[in-house]
Amino acid sequence: MERMGGVKRIAVLGSTGSIGVNTLKVADSLKREIEVVALSADSNIKLLAEQARLFRPKVISVGDAVLAARIRPLVSAGTAVLCGREGLEEIVSRNDVDIAVFAISGSSCLKPLVAAIKNKKKIALANKECIVSAGALIMKLAKENRVSIIPIDSEHSAIFQCLEGKRDYLKKIYLTASGGPLLNIPASRFDKLPPRAIINHPKWKMGKKISVDSATMMNKGLEIIEARWLFDIEEKNIEVLIHPEALIHSMVELTDGIVFAELSVPDMRIPIQYALTYPDRFNSKTSVLNFSKVKEMTFQRPDLNKFPCLSLAREALKKGSTYPAVLSIADEVAVAKYLEGDINFSRIPYIIEKVLKGFSGPRKKDPSLKDILDAESWAREEAHTLCQ
Repeated sequence: MERMGGVKRIAVLGSTGSIGVNTLKVADSLKREIEVVALSADSNIKLLAEQARLFRPKVISVGDAVLAARIRPLVSAGTAVLCGREGLEEIVSRNDVDIAVFAISGSSCLKPLVAAIKNKKKIALANKECIVSAGALIMKLAKENRVSIIPIDSEHSAIFQCLEGKRDYLKKIYLTASGGPLLNIPASRFDKLPPRAIINHPKWKMGKKISVDSATMMNKGLEIIEARWLFDIEEKNIEVLIHPEALIHSMVELTDGIVFAELSVPDMRIPIQYALTYPDRFNSKTSVLNFSKVKEMTFQRPDLNKFPCLSLAREALKKGSTYPAVLSIADEVAVAKYLEGDINFSRIPYIIEKVLKGFSGPRKKDPSLKDILDAESWAREEAHTLCQ
């Protein structure tokens, strides 16, 4: 369990990605409060080795045994080298880890997340897909093990902060979205744009997968499902608002009609630091919002015809059971195929819709981990077939 007071000992799973890199920036700025015990990366061993030399973790993990052999001579002899999913599970089971930071995108960290919760680690969660696929199971496990899940997503961090001391009065959630790079571009032009334009987010610097999800607005669809489980609220009470200025990171409406909003400059280090130091707050090296320079803050409803992924996410959530897992994996495969140049951008929502319509798995109210993994496996194969 995390120690009360003193240094927070963290493991960063996915340390070479955008969230992982920013997490280590926060750790570096709070050396007296945070100790980096473990790091992991899938294949970027060059950056992982640099991080290991800087932070001197006790253990690192990479994607497979071949990469483990390659990175071994690049790091200190005092740093243990692990690999594969087993390596991640070993990291989150260590007694000297207080907080497990899940900065890995995609579905691959579901089992390590379950292991971390069972080992009673505080969870700093940036991964959407695990909550989307297994939200009911994860939140039940967290409750049984008295584990805190602190969201790192700017939107869910904002909701979490706005709800402190007010959970019993939650009526409605407003998820804000910048609108991404395609907000003011006609859908007829989507397939004419190069991938570099699609992943060029106007407000945030993110990994390629989440950048494409932002362009299709599936990112916001996944956040609807995530919010449903993180905050125990019905889908009908979660509204998405386009807010291009990206200064309000989300809002909550309480039963008496009062609305609370969290505002800050768009910088992922802010929600990351909050998740790592919660319930404490420390000085930050990030910029502060200058209200005298804010000319306007605008809001509009999303165009569901232009961005059908939002409706697909709501449909999967309403169907429940393992449908959200199928949605998540179909999106994961379709986005990967787009980035590899195998399909056009406009095919992404088409592939997802076809996979959802073709799914006929068991409709269990409370699916087991095996049910979820089986549904994901089916969806992955089906999506690959459709992408061909």
